Amino acid sequence: MRAVHARELLAQGQIVLNGWSTIPGGFLAEVMASLGWDAQTIDMQHGIIGYPEMIAMLQAISTTSLTPMVRLSANDPAIIGQALDAGAMGVICPLVNSPEEAASFVAACRYPPHGVRSSGATRAMIYAGFDYGANADAQVLKFAMIETADALRRVEEIAATPGLDGLYIGPSDLSLALGGSQGFDKSEPYMLDAYRTVSEACRKHGLTAGIHTASPAFAGRMAELGFRFITLVGDFNFILAGRGLVQQARTTLAAAAST
Repeated sequence: MRAVHARELLAQGQIVLNGWSTIPGGFLAEVMASLGWDAQTIDMQHGIIGYPEMIAMLQAISTTSLTPMVRLSANDPAIIGQALDAGAMGVICPLVNSPEEAASFVAACRYPPHGVRSSGATRAMIYAGFDYGANADAQVLKFAMIETADALRRVEEIAATPGLDGLYIGPSDLSLALGGSQGFDKSEPYMLDAYRTVSEACRKHGLTAGIHTASPAFAGRMAELGFRFITLVGDFNFILAGRGLVQQARTTLAAAAST
């Protein structure tokens, strides 16, 4: 089976830098994949990406050696199976609030007798190899999102789920759930405590701690706390950052026109 680059890096104790795609389109996904990530996640929860577009984006990402991943729209076996059959080598599941929900997520990612995934990988076989079915259970990365007060309270139980590879913090939702405001790179004491709680649960149970960040500086802070799967915003944010250049150009042009 084709090697899962992100899994190899994590096994070596290295940090995986993950890109994030929320805008549909194979070419944009290909451009994103060329930026130098270790993995790239297609967001099916909050993006505006449909299933055929997801497949085209997975194909585009597959022109590189990075690991193609999908953030699922829900903890649903049918949705999980479709993403995996399409060739996602890792999945991030939103709103996992209990060990039971974590177990259901993992089972949907694994074939019997260890899970409930239906046999019928299509593009995954073409991408990963015809021995995919025999190796997928162990190779596909499985991250459960911690983004509610209930999930944080039960994080030790969730982290103990057999077959889970990591926990991934959704910082904006988690902040809201804990009485704070939306946004990334939250450094309030209650959020720093939450980061440490999740990181420590991962360390204790041999999992990878993951988180979404909005700046290289904050990504570094999270690495110091033990996070090893770190997302640095994504395509939507990069495009919005262009507003600064537009404003700078307007200011420069206005000054030039007045001389």
